[in-house]
Amino acid sequence: MRIATAREIPRPVGTSAGLRHVASETLRHLAHEASGAEIAEAAAVLPIMFMFLVGIFWFGQAFSIYGTITRAAQEGARAGAASTCTTCATGNSAATNAYNAVEASLVVAKLDASHARHPSPALALTACPGGGPPPGCGATNICVQPGIQLSNTTGGATQVCGISVSFQYPFQFWLPFTALNKQQIWMTAAAQVRMENQ
Repeated sequence: MRIATAREIPRPVGTSAGLRHVASETLRHLAHEASGAEIAEAAAVLPIMFMFLVGIFWFGQAFSIYGTITRAAQEGARAGAASTCTTCATGNSAATNAYNAVEASLVVAKLDASHARHPSPALALTACPGGGPPPGCGATNICVQPGIQLSNTTGGATQVCGISVSFQYPFQFWLPFTALNKQQIWMTAAAQVRMENQ
């Protein structure tokens, strides 16, 4: 007659000693059953998952910057279109007010306005009647064009003149082992607003 060893004696599952025994036996069984296949699968999947997470982060950053520069262009166009501006210096032109508003919006978002440049290709705009040729962008890196035509006069509609603010801002991706790694793209922001004195 054989005597049962301590491992073979069933333990009541309802007790804490029984639960610990079942858990330890399960872990021991899993450790013995594990093979190199799981390690190979993890080695194949983890880098892809890491690249996916890094991609989400950098595309999120790009989307955030695009939203910020678009909002800055809108703020600049609003400041340039206003006949009076509470935050603007007295005697400033519409173009100066617009540029200052864009620069202030970029600074608040911790973006450097000196990295901005004129849009390329330039926006095709028409000057308002009596205003001469379409206004140029000026000497600053942010293109502010007051006196542009926002609507035409077809169908008996009245003409609306306004101001356009546009610029491009750089963004550089950091996605190792991809074609986008260290690639710089230029995101364009543009806004047009009707002049308030019309």
